[in-house]
Amino acid sequence: MTRTLIKETPNKIGELIIVKGWVNTVRSHGKVVFIDLRDKSGILQTIFLPNNKEAYEMVKEVRSEWVLELEGEIGERPKGMETEKLETGKIELVVHKITVLNPSKTPPFELTEDTKGINEEKRLEYRYLDLRTQRMRNNLLSRYKTIKLIRDFLDERDFLEIETPILTKSTPEGARDYVVPSRLQQGSFYALPQSPQQYKQLLMLSGIEKYFQIAKCFRDEDTRGDRQPEFTQMDIEMSFVNEEEIMKLNEELLIKIVTTLFPNKKIQEIPFPIISYKEAMEKYGTDKPDLRQDKNDPNLLAFCWIVDFPFFEKTDNNSWTFTHNPFSKPKEEHMDWLMEKKNIENILTTQYDVALNGYEIGGGSIRNHNPEALKKAFEIMGYENERIEKNFSHMLEALSLGAPPHGGIAWGLERLLMILQNEESIREVMAFPKTGDGRDLMMKAPSSIDEKQLKELKIKIDKK
Repeated sequence: MTRTLIKETPNKIGELIIVKGWVNTVRSHGKVVFIDLRDKSGILQTIFLPNNKEAYEMVKEVRSEWVLELEGEIGERPKGMETEKLETGKIELVVHKITVLNPSKTPPFELTEDTKGINEEKRLEYRYLDLRTQRMRNNLLSRYKTIKLIRDFLDERDFLEIETPILTKSTPEGARDYVVPSRLQQGSFYALPQSPQQYKQLLMLSGIEKYFQIAKCFRDEDTRGDRQPEFTQMDIEMSFVNEEEIMKLNEELLIKIVTTLFPNKKIQEIPFPIISYKEAMEKYGTDKPDLRQDKNDPNLLAFCWIVDFPFFEKTDNNSWTFTHNPFSKPKEEHMDWLMEKKNIENILTTQYDVALNGYEIGGGSIRNHNPEALKKAFEIMGYENERIEKNFSHMLEALSLGAPPHGGIAWGLERLLMILQNEESIREVMAFPKTGDGRDLMMKAPSSIDEKQLKELKIKIDKK
């Protein structure tokens, strides 16, 4: 007899079946013992009666989170004993045979539907238990469905999903890189990508024209609230496009995600309002304003676009740095200022950010496909020719070999899902997140490595 998933049991009344799963709860009512059995598809009430002596005696040893196989007959619950809370609320399994597939120690915390009240470090240490709860399962399911919809939407529009390398070159893109020592090229290091920025631009130079990727990104940042050392971007790049075309495509995709997968949500305004950076800062004091008319409504979504960002800003030591991305193209009317390196504080870029309920959920720009103009951007930031050649010669060379106009955008996938799932942290929509300071409490990482590995890499640890 093959296994029946719990969600299928309402269609099996009168049939002898086998179900397998975890013990959600155990309840004794007089001489009758009930077990609510849980699998990935739902919860089923099972009943053990004294007339089936072997199963009845065995069930007395069973505790929460044991893994069981139960064989029995599906029947209707007695009148008045039904529950509307469960899809299986009108039936139960009368158990004939019980097989313990694996017992369980007492879990370190109670696996209720919602573990928000449990100490978060304990939840992260035993994340595989936390993921058994209904809320966390729903979050992962919504993540999967959102990614699948994105893939289907972009596939219908002739995008290619292309994976870009994880081991790459260290280049200054804002945050610190995670670096990986090379054993075969000793003294040299790879970096984990902060984003697929350069690779996706190189794909445009390859003639791909429409690329996307659900991309892993890595940033070695100091402890900063809800940031994670590794996170996921929905990454897009397109050739022969302007800002409006990219914004329109992304707006259509965001609307489709909400209306298809989150129908209880209401988008406040369609099309999304477009606000200049200057207006946003003057009116709201932020470039990611919360435009909700009713901020007490958790199902209200107020998207907006922020445009016309300054290209450069002053650093603490009074030099220039980029506000978003050094590869951005300035507004067409400001290209001469970039090339002549004048009016730097007034140069606006083709950057466009999409904000939602006070969070930036995505950002992108039209790229600077002219190698001389890109070089000027680095010069404004004080890069010497030697540094430009060292870090970006491959990009400058590529752009000189027939680069099409192109642009793109990247979403912070976890941040979007956090809002759509009414969660307060991106960790709640990730399967195995880390703490704010980058520790994996479940795997005990980061950790030391043995002396043999260090010697192979020619690395010594300074213990001072």
